[in-house]
Amino acid sequence: MIQRKQSLWLLLVALLNAGVFYFDVYHYHNIVNGLDTTGVLRVGDHYPSLIIAVVITLLPLVTIFMFRNRKQQMRMIAYNLVAESTFVAMLLTRVTRLEKLTPPPTSGTYWIGAILPIVAIIFLIMAMIGVRKDDKLVKSVDRLR
Repeated sequence: MIQRKQSLWLLLVALLNAGVFYFDVYHYHNIVNGLDTTGVLRVGDHYPSLIIAVVITLLPLVTIFMFRNRKQQMRMIAYNLVAESTFVAMLLTRVTRLEKLTPPPTSGTYWIGAILPIVAIIFLIMAMIGVRKDDKLVKSVDRLR
């Protein structure tokens, strides 16, 4: 059924992943010619992260409407977990590559855009648990018939 808990978790995942397009991922400071300049890492500035961000935003929305086939829904959630983990790893490697800039950044902080995918992973796990509970419930009712 579409009004189950896992549908709400998946909708929250899609909204959190859409927030990655709006919020910055990382802010850093450079000192160039004696001036303190601020740099920003965004998802839209890096083409591979942009593609993965679109996928991790649309995949939960597609998964919500697969409620008739719970095994397929669990598989899609697993794919989304892999894509989400890949996205987080890509963001972390982009931040670590900042040290190779000339001159290297003096300081930096993660912003909301870096936290949203991690929270989305937690909600994906909760959605997976909900789908498994529904699957167990349907199997137990089928045994009683």
